[in-house]
Amino acid sequence: MDPNWNDSQPIYRQLRDKVVTMILEGVITDGDALPSVRQVAAEYQLNPLTVMKGYQELVDEDLVEKKRGRGMFVKEGAQKALLHAERAHFLEEEWPQVVARIKRLGLKVSELLKKLNGEDR
Repeated sequence: MDPNWNDSQPIYRQLRDKVVTMILEGVITDGDALPSVRQVAAEYQLNPLTVMKGYQELVDEDLVEKKRGRGMFVKEGAQKALLHAERAHFLEEEWPQVVARIKRLGLKVSELLKKLNGEDR
C-alpha cells in the first residue's frame, strides 16, 4: 500500500480506494485477510479509527467481511463485482468524454489502434 496521502479527499476514503485497487489488481484476492487495523495504523502513522472507517466502507459495500476475533477478509466475488462496477462506470461516465475528445481532435480509429499496438514507433 502506498503511504502517500493527499488533501483531495479524506484519508479513510483514500485507504478504501487503495484496498479496492489492490483487489482489482489481484494483490489481495477473495478470501485473503486485510492487514489488521493496528498494523495499518502503526505502519502509516494513522489513527486506528481512520483505518477502521476506511475498512467499514468496504464492509458496507459488501466487498469485505468481518470475522469476529479473526479480522477482515475479502469476500468471495469481490474482484468480479468491482470489475463489473468499474467497467460500467468507465463506459457510462468516462468513455463518452474520450469519444468526444477523439472526435474533437480528428483522430482515426486506425491511428489509435496502431498506437495501442506500438506500431507507430
